[in-house]
Amino acid sequence: MAAYPNSFFEESSTKVGVIMAGNIPMVGFHDFLSVLISGKVFKGKLSSQDEHLLPFLANKLIEIEPAFQSKIEFVPHLLKDFNAIIATGSNNSARYFDYYFGKYPHIIRRNRNSVAILTGNETDSELERLADDVYLYFGLGCRSVSKIFVPQGYSVPHLLDHFGHYIFLHEHTKYFNNYEYNKSIFLLNKVPHFDNGFHLITENTAYASPVSVLYYEEYDNLENVERRLMMENKQIQCVVAGENVNIEHENFGFTQKPNLTEYADNVDVVSFLGAL
Repeated sequence: MAAYPNSFFEESSTKVGVIMAGNIPMVGFHDFLSVLISGKVFKGKLSSQDEHLLPFLANKLIEIEPAFQSKIEFVPHLLKDFNAIIATGSNNSARYFDYYFGKYPHIIRRNRNSVAILTGNETDSELERLADDVYLYFGLGCRSVSKIFVPQGYSVPHLLDHFGHYIFLHEHTKYFNNYEYNKSIFLLNKVPHFDNGFHLITENTAYASPVSVLYYEEYDNLENVERRLMMENKQIQCVVAGENVNIEHENFGFTQKPNLTEYADNVDVVSFLGAL
């Protein structure tokens, strides 16, 4: 908070509507916190996939400080009676958000994916931590690594050897159903792939991969990869890499551990709220 003017945190009756995604548990917490510390009124529309944790936390917060009672409201349907909007969804839903909410001050977030750049010089520990970036929350978060860039000739089986501690995922029925479905598609269509018994890796130029699948793409020039990611930065949430990569990146194992100033899509929510 010290990085912002005091005026950003003054009490206000401004109502901020927040439409939350439901891809990982309590994914809307950062927006919730930002609205409250800015002194505004939080008016949240929860995803049906994540409708319990945040209200539970809000009730606990109100127990501790009853003054928050008038600052927090969850609504079951389309938002009404608000002054600004923060909406997170798919590229398709974002078109509707633009249509309905474009006339209000807004932040509208679309699909993004995260990638990792490997050089072949990574330590065993770094590759094991990369597994956290790939598998936490079943790979459903926008900060989950869905694609890796590897140098030509890289040993993908060597990478899979370091992912083995997530073998327990094969005991999760819904996850394993995805794995078996995607494996069947690959086999039927004769798509070359690597398989460690609970996860599939296949070559693909796209960023977004299905649950239980990790895409990879080979490169012969690291600078070309860096240049491409900078040009396509609106599709990327974060990049994971080691010390030899010269674009902004996260260390291995930290994509799902952002600090409070790491804003989604690099849009400073507190500054947005402070300007209302």
